[in-house]
Amino acid sequence: MSLDSVTQSVDEAVSGFFEPIAKWLGEVVFYAVPVGGTDLPLIVAWLVVAGLVFTGWFGFIQVRKFKLAVDVVRGKFDEKGSAGEVNHFQALTAAVSGTVGLGNIAGVAVAVSIGGPGATFWMILCGLLGMATKFVEVTLGVKYREVHADGTVSGGPMHYLPKGLAERFGKNGKTLGKVLAVLASFMILFFGLFGGNLFQVNQSYAQLVSVTGGEDGALGSSAGALFFGILIAALVGIVLLGGIRSIASVTSRLVPAMAGVYIVACLVVILVNVTAVPDAIATIVEGAFNPEGVAGGVLGALIIGFKRAAFSNEAGLGSAPIAHSAVKTKHPASEGLVALLEPFIDTVVICTMTALTIVIANPDSLGKDIGGVTITSDAFETVLPWFPYVLTVAVLLFAISTVLTWGYYGLKAWTYLFGRSRTSEVTYKALYTVFAIAGSLLTLQTLIDLADAVLFSLAVINIIGLYLLAPVVKRELNTFLEFIRARNAGENTGDGDEDQDSVKTTV
Repeated sequence: MSLDSVTQSVDEAVSGFFEPIAKWLGEVVFYAVPVGGTDLPLIVAWLVVAGLVFTGWFGFIQVRKFKLAVDVVRGKFDEKGSAGEVNHFQALTAAVSGTVGLGNIAGVAVAVSIGGPGATFWMILCGLLGMATKFVEVTLGVKYREVHADGTVSGGPMHYLPKGLAERFGKNGKTLGKVLAVLASFMILFFGLFGGNLFQVNQSYAQLVSVTGGEDGALGSSAGALFFGILIAALVGIVLLGGIRSIASVTSRLVPAMAGVYIVACLVVILVNVTAVPDAIATIVEGAFNPEGVAGGVLGALIIGFKRAAFSNEAGLGSAPIAHSAVKTKHPASEGLVALLEPFIDTVVICTMTALTIVIANPDSLGKDIGGVTITSDAFETVLPWFPYVLTVAVLLFAISTVLTWGYYGLKAWTYLFGRSRTSEVTYKALYTVFAIAGSLLTLQTLIDLADAVLFSLAVINIIGLYLLAPVVKRELNTFLEFIRARNAGENTGDGDEDQDSVKTTV
């Protein structure tokens, strides 16, 4: 029996078993109600409302404290002896690597194709709102993290939900928190194996095959797929064995590199068509409030933009706090401020660059029933005929960094459920590596759909916890701002560095 027939049989068997479950859960989690001629998924509304609430609760913190967040990333307020494993910049890049991926390339194209250019405007707005949600969940992640005897750190909703709710509401809160923590761990683990691992490897392999001769090319055979899967698994396994320090070391180089390559390519298309930029921006703004040919009109464009942004930046899903919790800091809110930059980079910068490139280039495939990544590729190809090769490099970098980060997320969920023994951790890493190999051989689309539904159901649990624990975040923010004021006062007496004025203006 050939490898192709074996993998096809496995795909069919898995799909046949899990398809009814995936379909049912997807209908529940992504339940949509008709609004203004289009459908509004309630989970998207849930995420957007959280962004609105936290934006108001913390007084537009994503605007007022943006410069302060940048200063924290630069290390201006680092303190010696802080518990943790990585610095602010490494924690940010590790978390960004988990969100920046195919959604930024293909998902944006789908949004523009279905919702028109105006969907870009609403996508940006949703990204800005998500910055406030990220601030809240990451502050809690660091506040209630667990620092182990060996110096490693564990954090995320599986830690701040039971600890935070117990602290605020006593015994009943503790019981509820433990139940929610187990559910959260399972959801993160499941998505990590299928959405954060298998799907990323599968899609990056598909793109690589497309630029190397297709199914008749060097990598189009089953042997080529197996080789690619083993290669990726080996790279991931080596880095994953090193823990968050190793992952952060790789992503702190990989994320800026991959973002840089992609943004430069966008800028080339934009600069070649620089005279079309004003019209493109006008088209995006006009399309947001007066879209033509979009189901549901303005509301339709809004929903599509919000949906793509929510799926891209993961604000409110509880995943990012796991990576951010490993930061070296004595002030939880300091990393919360760093985290609010994440949706800005992912959605406001990278997704917007993709959308602007597509609107300016206006490829023939736009609006047709073609995959999103094809539209993006065609947009770049109008100026850069060799862009499919650049896109392949970008997709590979995005995929590898995402697999690494979700490998770490899954490990923390696994050890919460099954303990931190060496046997437990080795078992997980072996399992995760096998899934990476399977990613190039199998599609398991039904399980990937199920993983999406599981991850977004986590948002329901997580955001309830964020609402209940928001007063804790407010106290942590005030504590950090007091620390900065005291530090600035010390600098003003000559005890600090000479760059005190630029810091003082941020608080």
